Amino acid sequence: MMLPAPRYAVLAGATALALAGLSARPAGAEPLQAVVELFTSQGCVACRSADPVIIDLAARPGILALTLPVTYWDYLGWKDTLALRPFTERQHAYAGLSGVRQVFTPQAVVNGGASAIGSDRDRLDRMLSDAGSQGGLPVPVRGEERGDRILIDVGTSVAPAKADVWLIPILRRRPVSIERGESRGRVVTYVNVARSLQRLGTWTGQPVHIEVPRAAVRVADADAWVVVLQGASNGKPGRIWGAAKGPGL
Repeated sequence: MMLPAPRYAVLAGATALALAGLSARPAGAEPLQAVVELFTSQGCVACRSADPVIIDLAARPGILALTLPVTYWDYLGWKDTLALRPFTERQHAYAGLSGVRQVFTPQAVVNGGASAIGSDRDRLDRMLSDAGSQGGLPVPVRGEERGDRILIDVGTSVAPAKADVWLIPILRRRPVSIERGESRGRVVTYVNVARSLQRLGTWTGQPVHIEVPRAAVRVADADAWVVVLQGASNGKPGRIWGAAKGPGL
């Protein structure tokens, strides 16, 4: 669920890493080019064809693939065991920015902008290729664990004027046996399932260092975390400018 604004340590330009604009990356870390959000539901029959697509994307270098289960199909006879209302609200917010009244599943949103049917692998490949050719995620973001803290650094950029830093606890993998509804009898495996959305603070183009207790990501059954830097428009999610994967991803 959406958490209230936490009192985390946010220090603008406070570390040597931030002041260097994150020019150095950890050994073996690949720059992320795209964030793919899949809005899906256990009660959605059409979503089964998107499941292998998101699993494939999650394994690709340079891509952060997230699963966000929504709630609006729960009336079909099976309540999604992973769905959260904030994910439904997030999808509606994306639709509002695009001038679309209705939402659907499976829907994939790339870098907070372009979207496609989540099972349309060819369309998604083209969108990801376009994202890479347009510079991918231009703002460097880095996250690491040190002791009982999560350390997050966001670098510099002249592109956006303002963006929010989000910490997203995730469940890396979960098979679910669906017992009722239109998808009854199926066992579906979900990957990189978001378990909450936590806004850490605002970034205005200058280096920012944020420290968060590791306990902050021990939400529900989450066993990993990611960081997303995303612009906002009238309180609605906008373009994603940067992202980082936590350990184990």
